[in-house]
Amino acid sequence: MPDPRAGAASAPSAARGTAAALPGQAERLLRQLEWTVIRRLDGLLQGDYRTLLRGGGLDLADLREYQPHDDVRHIDWNVTARLAVPHVRVFSEDREMAAWFLLDLSPSVDFGPPGQAKRDILAGFVAVLARLLTRHGNRVGAMLYGAGAAAPSATAAPASAGRAPGVDAILPPRASRAHVLHLLHRLLQVPGPAKAPPGATDLSHLLGTALGTVRRRSAVFVVSDFITAPGWEKPLAQLAQRHDVVAVRLLDPLELALPDVGLVTLRDPETGDQLQVDTRDKAFRHRFARLAAQREAALRESLARAGADTLELATGDDLLDALVRFMELRGRQPAKPAYRPPAPWHAAARAA
Repeated sequence: MPDPRAGAASAPSAARGTAAALPGQAERLLRQLEWTVIRRLDGLLQGDYRTLLRGGGLDLADLREYQPHDDVRHIDWNVTARLAVPHVRVFSEDREMAAWFLLDLSPSVDFGPPGQAKRDILAGFVAVLARLLTRHGNRVGAMLYGAGAAAPSATAAPASAGRAPGVDAILPPRASRAHVLHLLHRLLQVPGPAKAPPGATDLSHLLGTALGTVRRRSAVFVVSDFITAPGWEKPLAQLAQRHDVVAVRLLDPLELALPDVGLVTLRDPETGDQLQVDTRDKAFRHRFARLAAQREAALRESLARAGADTLELATGDDLLDALVRFMELRGRQPAKPAYRPPAPWHAAARAA
């Protein structure tokens, strides 16, 4: 029985095979996204900016009577005792916060229709979100994994900076449009098939590098199709304990169900393995769909258990609609408390 991951193994993007981005390509793409997506989002973001990115600082803003939906941990017991009515503290959040993009650029993200492959969706999402954040003074950084032979950057962190195998570049956080353009240019520099890094993807390397690099509490966007070797769940959960983590999952409908198109050769772009299957076999298509559904359920359960919010981006999705869904998701959820390291055992014993 073939692995459902094999469905994501062929049909490379039209971008694959171009060793470097065309001159001005990043500028044209960002300008297009600014006109078609960001300007349309401006009206939707008015008054809802705090749901897009939560800061790490909290300041007491007001006191008000307790409501049924309030967090009981915010009750001010001194005021409640004086007034004989439960009151809660209202906090204002510091908006300024660094955002990190952990980007899986392994060959499996090249799957999808030309111009709308998972890599194209990744580039559009990162460009729009990074530009939205930098316009409000937030800094954005990035870690590139699996980019292979992409050209090195003068502003990338040196190789000795705690970088794990497969992590090709670390772009320190900056807050400017030029920095977003530089990041987008790096994303458009795709290695050719012969230069693609061999072996299967292992996201634990990328997440482990982030654990050692991102010290200050930040918003962390893990953008990947999560077609990876096992073992990434623990570092993702550790990352979510310290930071505000969003798992942005890239997928294509063909990874979930195969159409009846006759004999098809599937190739894994990361290992080079090939498998010929007969999609005319109805029983085979049902088994493929069942295994894919099982993997979907296991993946969603693992992401939820790790404590990360999840946004799914499918090839062919409208990026504006996806970002609106993301903002609605963030608006319905309470902010996570800032991470505090546990006190030493002797301090806890004295307090007891």
